[in-house]
Amino acid sequence: MAVSYSLTVSPLHATNGAHLSSCCSSSSKLQWFTTPLKPTKRQSRFVVLARKSGEGLVTEKKKRELLQSYGLNPDEFLSDPSPKPRRGKDAPEMGRGSKARTEDSPPPRTTHKLLQVLGGTARRKKLLSPKGMDVRPMMEVVKGAAFAILQAAGGCPASLRPGRWLDLYSGTGSVGIEAISRGCSQAHFVEMDPWVVSDVLRPNLEWTGFLEAAVIHTVRVEDFLQRADQIVGKDGPFDYISVTPPYTQVDYGVLMDQISKSTLMGEDSFIVVEYPLRTDMLNTCGCLVKIADRRFGRTHLAIYGPQWAEKKKKSINSGRLFKNLRE
Repeated sequence: MAVSYSLTVSPLHATNGAHLSSCCSSSSKLQWFTTPLKPTKRQSRFVVLARKSGEGLVTEKKKRELLQSYGLNPDEFLSDPSPKPRRGKDAPEMGRGSKARTEDSPPPRTTHKLLQVLGGTARRKKLLSPKGMDVRPMMEVVKGAAFAILQAAGGCPASLRPGRWLDLYSGTGSVGIEAISRGCSQAHFVEMDPWVVSDVLRPNLEWTGFLEAAVIHTVRVEDFLQRADQIVGKDGPFDYISVTPPYTQVDYGVLMDQISKSTLMGEDSFIVVEYPLRTDMLNTCGCLVKIADRRFGRTHLAIYGPQWAEKKKKSINSGRLFKNLRE
């Protein structure tokens, strides 16, 4: 088996060869050899340190003690090793052509225009929405079905009956903006994320021209419901309430119970609720009854309203059926 050696040569101005030989023993990890040079006026010697590979390294402290024992300054012969690059989990992530991103700085949030207003005065206008899954707007097919049911239940299939809309968990504001576009006089938007409010919701309201008809509440929905009495004031309960929360972050039973007991809802109000699969929704919400319950893949849509709205919806559907039969 081949044995490799790493050599370190230091000019030690030692004059006593016997002293050097006594420093080495058979059990030492270092072997010392004295190599005389060509005779000159003044004889000098070199000390050669040899170490077998696989053996332990001499510590920095022992090196200093050894040099000091020969009257030498360790700082002249020893230097700090260059720091090794970090590897593994502690190493910063490097991208091609970009600087390392620190762990505390999240990636910048961006938007795109994938949504649009489906009907009314702002029809086909594009709306901003955040990229990613942190904000999940209502799907357009669900939104279109919800407003078609509300318009039929209100007795006017072409538009919403006038009133005020409360958009809980508004996010992009697409539901409340759709409501203003279809005939509502005012919409209140409740969104807790300041960035979504400043970079998504407000620009959408400005682009559609509905900023003056909007009231934005940058608070949590739970806090908003607790202050319902102060918010309602002289205007009374809202005519429409949309509830589109993040599925995994709310308890629908608790949430719907808070809404039914608050002054935000009245006897003639309509409530639109988007909820996930395998969620049990009651047939009533306070004094309101469920007038529709539709499924769109893994998304469900429930609409609550007064009993007179259910009868009006049935009469309109019967009229459409009679018209189709005649044709």
